[in-house]
Amino acid sequence: MDIQLYDTTLRDGSQGEGVNFSLQDKLLITAMLDELGFDFIEGGFPASNEKDFEYFQRVAEGVPTIHGGGIRPLQHARVAAFGMTRRKGIGAEQDAGLQALVQSKAPVCTLVGKTSDLHVTEVLRVSLDENLAMIRDSIAYLASEGRRVFYDAEHFFDGFAANPDYTLQTLQAAMDGGAEMLIFCDTNGGSLPERVAATIEAVKPHVRVPFGIHCHNDSDVAVANSLTGVDRGATQVQGTINGIGERCGNADLISIAANLALKKQGFRVLRGDGVRRLTELSRYVYELANMNFRNGQPFVGRSAFAHKGGMHVHAVNRLAASYEHISPEVVGNERRVLVSELSGRSNIVAKTTKYKLQSDDALMKRILDRVVELEGAGFQFEAAEASFDLLVKKQAGQYEPKFRRLHYHVFVQIDDSRDADANGRPPLPVTQATVKVQIAGRTHLVAGEGDGPVNALDNALRKALLPTYPNLSAMRLVDYKVRVINSTEGTAARVRVVIESADEDEVWSTVGVSENVIEASWQALVDAIEYKLFQDDDRRRAAE
Repeated sequence: MDIQLYDTTLRDGSQGEGVNFSLQDKLLITAMLDELGFDFIEGGFPASNEKDFEYFQRVAEGVPTIHGGGIRPLQHARVAAFGMTRRKGIGAEQDAGLQALVQSKAPVCTLVGKTSDLHVTEVLRVSLDENLAMIRDSIAYLASEGRRVFYDAEHFFDGFAANPDYTLQTLQAAMDGGAEMLIFCDTNGGSLPERVAATIEAVKPHVRVPFGIHCHNDSDVAVANSLTGVDRGATQVQGTINGIGERCGNADLISIAANLALKKQGFRVLRGDGVRRLTELSRYVYELANMNFRNGQPFVGRSAFAHKGGMHVHAVNRLAASYEHISPEVVGNERRVLVSELSGRSNIVAKTTKYKLQSDDALMKRILDRVVELEGAGFQFEAAEASFDLLVKKQAGQYEPKFRRLHYHVFVQIDDSRDADANGRPPLPVTQATVKVQIAGRTHLVAGEGDGPVNALDNALRKALLPTYPNLSAMRLVDYKVRVINSTEGTAARVRVVIESADEDEVWSTVGVSENVIEASWQALVDAIEYKLFQDDDRRRAAE
């Protein structure tokens, strides 16, 4: 049985705190969702702002190709425009919001209406009969204009619990108006699966059109409620990518799609390799929304298939299914073995497979002992796997540094005598760094400037290294994190710096620890550059 996936990331998801998509972001996400086989994409609320109205005009012409220039028509998905029932006291054809839906050119209109008598009388402040007319008239008008109409029954589960007879009347009004599908909405996110199941069973005999489900996550069961809805006959599930949305968010379509495709029997979602690309989709949306990945996110998070405890890793090395409910590859993710003071020999063996050192028991012990020692000092290698790779090389005698640090100096000057700029902001500090390094037996003394001490050090070090290692021009800093380790020491506390770097092939993280944040940053920065240079060597040898 095919289950329609209706994505509302671009509308409901954009209402989440800190989420803001540009018009181009919305078009790119639309293209990606279409590629993977999502059925409906709710592009926005055209009556609310110019950006959403413009989105529908643009998407009617085509969407950007993800991997190249130009635009293309949608291959599978249908875009839906969101709106509300007409205002009280006027005809549907005179309502500006409904006119915006018609002018949007969207083939599908999703109309939200009041299903709870409390909201009709206390929020809309209209009579119960007028609300029924608003629902019926609005849907009938859009249907007469050739639109497919889905009816979002807002506060459906709460409304049915309070006044089931009136809730059924609102559904009847929607069907009489010509709604193609009814969507049962847990708008407040307060329902539990057993309530969802019982309500749908009670309503089904009164419904003569297909129905779907739309859940919010305020009780942390939006995915469970959505799957319960499918079990009880829903043929459409609405939600957002990564569960973003207002308050605690919406049902996460990533988890819903994976569960329907991989865990439940007889349900089909997405097309082609859509399920295998769920991790790619999740991270793509995070990047466009400028949000941090949620490491513990089921199926697609970086920690979803990460193993740290020695006993777990030992078992996974023998039988992956012993601690993994699915193979990570089926959703485009990967298995990760973490190394920390909790690790056992199995973790080290798993992490060093590519070095072919597993048979050297003494080396395995040295590596583990060194990890425990450094983590006791504040290092954390599970978040800095590139630094761990360098540690292994050092313990195995395979490490030959590409350069040697001889000296560095950082100078920060703040001139309070300078005037503020036109916006009233104080003058920026002047930061300079001098680096003295030895490369292939020759000493280089260079200086660099930057927006801060770490940036200045990076610029100076690159200036010294680029003539010998031109590939460093492709390396960039992606993220920089500082954490105080022993906060009881106050300003003398030790800090841990993790730097995330990237080139055109991969992303890697390195770590440094010191009482001095600049020294900790330098350690992580040097590791990042060393790792890049070693990786370039490995790629070059593999190509020969």
